[in-house]
Amino acid sequence: MYALVLVLFLLVCLIMTIVILLQSSKGGGLAGAFGGGGNMGNVFGGRGAATFLSRTTTWLAVAFFLLAFLLSKMDSGSSEATGSVVADELENVVNTPSAILPPVQKSVPAAGTGQNPTTSSQDSTK
Repeated sequence: MYALVLVLFLLVCLIMTIVILLQSSKGGGLAGAFGGGGNMGNVFGGRGAATFLSRTTTWLAVAFFLLAFLLSKMDSGSSEATGSVVADELENVVNTPSAILPPVQKSVPAAGTGQNPTTSSQDSTK
């Protein structure tokens, strides 16, 4: 269903682009290059071509926005990521041990002091 709506959306985008480019502007636009400037008036009447192209553009724009909304609603349900990507990466950095720093070791007394590293400091004072 999603693929069908996406193909329809792309088709509406392509047709809307062509219809917009065919409309004549003050400078003539591409409508004159494809024979749309004067020849379309014979088919649709004096103002018929501009009215037809403008109505077609309006309906295609409505279809574009409706399909875009539908695609966004269909896609929002399938997304697994619900949080921020930056927050997820920060959490990964904080929770993983650093490969640069060596692991922290318990302090070992210097050689020759006579203290046993496994006994506490209270035992050695007795």
